[in-house]
Amino acid sequence: MAKRNRNFAPKHTTSTLPETWDEKLIQALRPWGAELGGAVLFIMASLILFGLFGWIDTNFINLLSNVVWIFTGWVAYPLMTIVACIGIALATRQIKLPIPITITPKQWLGTVLLLIMLMPLTHIMLDTSLAGSQLGEGGGRLGFALAQPLVYFFGAIASYLFYGTIAIYGVTLILHYTWHDFLHHMRLFAEWLREWALQISPADTKHTIAAQQKSAPAKQKQRPVIDRKKMEDLRAQMQLNPPVVVAKKEEEKPKKRKHNGKRDPLLPPLSLLPTAKVETMSPEELAEKREILQTTLKDFGITADVLEDSLVGPAITQFAVVPKLVRVSKIAGLSKDLALALQAPRIRIQAPVPGHGYVGIEVPNGRISTVKLGNVIKSPVFQRVKGGTGIALGLDVSGSAVVSDVTKLPHMLVAGQTGSGKSVFVNSVIASLVFNNTPDDVKLIMIDPKKVELIRFNKLPHLIGKVEVEGERAVGVLQWLTGEMDDRYRKLSEIGARNIKGYNEKIQKHKNVKKMPYIVAFIDELADLMVQFGNEVEKYLCRLAQMARAVGIHLVVATQRPSTDVLTGLIKANFPTRVSFAVASGTDSRVILDSVGAEALLGRGDMLFLSADASTPQRIQGCFVSDEEIDAIVNHWQEALPKYKRGGTPWATLIDKQAYVSEADDLLERALELAQKYDSVSSSMLQRRLRIGYPRAAKLMKKLYEMGMVEDPQSGGRTRKSLVDRESDDPLADFLAEHGEDYVDYPDKPDFD
Repeated sequence: MAKRNRNFAPKHTTSTLPETWDEKLIQALRPWGAELGGAVLFIMASLILFGLFGWIDTNFINLLSNVVWIFTGWVAYPLMTIVACIGIALATRQIKLPIPITITPKQWLGTVLLLIMLMPLTHIMLDTSLAGSQLGEGGGRLGFALAQPLVYFFGAIASYLFYGTIAIYGVTLILHYTWHDFLHHMRLFAEWLREWALQISPADTKHTIAAQQKSAPAKQKQRPVIDRKKMEDLRAQMQLNPPVVVAKKEEEKPKKRKHNGKRDPLLPPLSLLPTAKVETMSPEELAEKREILQTTLKDFGITADVLEDSLVGPAITQFAVVPKLVRVSKIAGLSKDLALALQAPRIRIQAPVPGHGYVGIEVPNGRISTVKLGNVIKSPVFQRVKGGTGIALGLDVSGSAVVSDVTKLPHMLVAGQTGSGKSVFVNSVIASLVFNNTPDDVKLIMIDPKKVELIRFNKLPHLIGKVEVEGERAVGVLQWLTGEMDDRYRKLSEIGARNIKGYNEKIQKHKNVKKMPYIVAFIDELADLMVQFGNEVEKYLCRLAQMARAVGIHLVVATQRPSTDVLTGLIKANFPTRVSFAVASGTDSRVILDSVGAEALLGRGDMLFLSADASTPQRIQGCFVSDEEIDAIVNHWQEALPKYKRGGTPWATLIDKQAYVSEADDLLERALELAQKYDSVSSSMLQRRLRIGYPRAAKLMKKLYEMGMVEDPQSGGRTRKSLVDRESDDPLADFLAEHGEDYVDYPDKPDFD
């Protein structure tokens, strides 16, 4: 057997030298390059402007002012003012202003067009000569160069109209004034002019106008009369039933946003989510890593080509390796050796990359770049998601934005150890939904046993009830959500719709029927609930995951312990979309993803996303949403909908019922069903029907008597007459709703006569 060469580390690798003072200075000033440039730009523009006014008299300033004056003429004053404003905007870029200032590319284009057109317009208006323009009069030399050829061929008036039209177009770009706005204002002006003409016209002119109206054709005569009747009927209908008009307007808002491509003004502005530059591996580092990979593979006897086309992402870089007559499994077994050669903490080898003819070696970057939520939401990929149900996931290994649709998940399972970015990912999903949907479009339910992660969303109008932080209340929430699912299916069957989309389309004809919003339920820590209430939680989760998709109910469940006792087989089978952050071992990775790979993740948002329609997971650097951004979104909705009635907690009665039954007896609800079904009940009847012993049956009978559900026997017999309402759907819930929470806290306190 040939002896393996263990000196596989390349000899050309140089050790990391300490940075010199100039390199440290460059690294310190690099983030502030734009701010320093803006400050210099503002100072220079201000000095030139002061020199133009004659307030500063120095040789250097006079030289700069004269150069600007000779080339631009009188336009130098607005030009230097705008340049100074641009410098201020760059210098204060990282300062949070009370009112955010956003300048669109159209406004920049309009400003440039206006400044350029002012120079020939000033030259034509002042009729500046060649000698005068060389001295800076009129529009300066640039104004003369732009205006004189057009004046020579077409004349001053045509040139003035040409440059004036372009200048007006620049003003419209700055003010966002469109052609439709112009036509609307012209129509209003024409109506005002017509009314003003009728008011100042003499009496004979009014009679002439009336005579012309009488001699008009029948269609023209009857048309305004029909319109008036319609307007009167519409006013009467609005006075009798004003809520119909309000509901119609609310339904038109999301429709207008979807079809016209314009963002609803009620939604948070895009300026609330800042963006950040994503740093990747430099070309020099790529060449060095590629050479190390080539040398290391050759030292181990593997003949392969490392392609130059590498996928560079915010956290990792994927190198493409094409083997030659070598088993792929042989390359996959060199992950630790390659990590040692590349001086990387972990390396993930994808052998092979699905759909490609090469092996992907994912090498971590020297610095993991933070992916802001605004980078993904403002991307064209996210804007193409229809319906407002898109969620931002992050950037893939090539630096492209990755988004998904809640309606296509349809349920998502998230796992990862502490500090891997799991809770930040859940926050970014919530922020994506509330950033693009009104409370009438999407409703949220949140369960947070850790009591610190989701509590910041408690003031959102999208929230149903409140963020539940007690584990024993989570079962009641899931039970209510299951009942809501059954109720929605009943509504769909009544109207003949297959899913929530078809239901909302059919009820548009019925003004008094409200649209059905989507409901997304978030559970931040499933392991804590499974330990305490495993059977109940698993039962409701599986039933919701199996049936709730068609009625617009979706689940996002997160856990930090992906073990088989938490993520049971039934739960995994009904959650096709999986997200795994860094886990402790390959066993945990197999539990969440059914494959290894999650144990090689780097943490801090590095994740594997397995969608419902994919066979292999996709590596993504997740979005980061800060506490300031979340607070800004929540505050926006509080200011936009200050009088929005979120309602109470709809599952309060179910939770009280569950607490009372657990303190009294688990069979109390079944005993009530028997008392509702039969005219009289007894302890022996409960013993036979419920298959329990006599002491427990007598205890249930006593509890029914204390609740007032059975009469006190007049004679010595043990059979008692039932007082349970036959028409009640849930007698126990009605009883608790009538007697309040005091009876729940002290079940043995009341005594019924």
